Amino acid sequence: MIPKLRDTRNAPPQGGRKPYVQQEFEQAMNGQAQHPEQPDADEAQAEAEGTETTCQDESAQPDDALAVAEAKATENWDRYLRAAAEMDNVRKRAARDVENARKFALESFGRELLAVRDTLEMGIEAADKADATALLEGKQATLKLLATTLERFGIEQIDPAGEPFDPEFHEAMTMQPSADMEPGSVLTVIQKGYSLNGRLLRPAMVVVAAEPPADSENGAD
Repeated sequence: MIPKLRDTRNAPPQGGRKPYVQQEFEQAMNGQAQHPEQPDADEAQAEAEGTETTCQDESAQPDDALAVAEAKATENWDRYLRAAAEMDNVRKRAARDVENARKFALESFGRELLAVRDTLEMGIEAADKADATALLEGKQATLKLLATTLERFGIEQIDPAGEPFDPEFHEAMTMQPSADMEPGSVLTVIQKGYSLNGRLLRPAMVVVAAEPPADSENGAD
């Protein structure tokens, strides 16, 4: 009789022991559960250093901004001081130029008048030896020199004889009836006037012509 063999494929191990592979697997799983994976030490240190650096950068940003603002303020203050000094120099130069212009505005005009004075002095010195005709010619030459000098500096003579009366440049001393002159025109110039580049220096003193009386007209007829 052949003995019957026992099927041990699905039978539990003897003595209640687990297979070797299963024991290794369970030990590995239990080890992971009891000791979870720890981060690498180098990575943890790098992360800590990065956090510290970030904090330092954040704390340094206000200090940097303050330093930049202070430098900008100092630069602007220096610019203000230089501009203020320059404006003060300009003001002083302008005041000095105005003062010099007031003092020496007639420098060229005075220099030209010296020639007229010299001519008058020479005429006076020669008066004892000159006759009346020579004195008259000398005076006329001096007057012409003076007129030329005045014209060179924009001073023009106002001689309105026979012209319509202009109250802007003429001063009426009196009115005189005249049958020969148009009423309202200058009959006689008592004193000539002068203008400087169109601006009145002295008005011409004149006598203004008026209409003659009616009886004189009838008598003339």
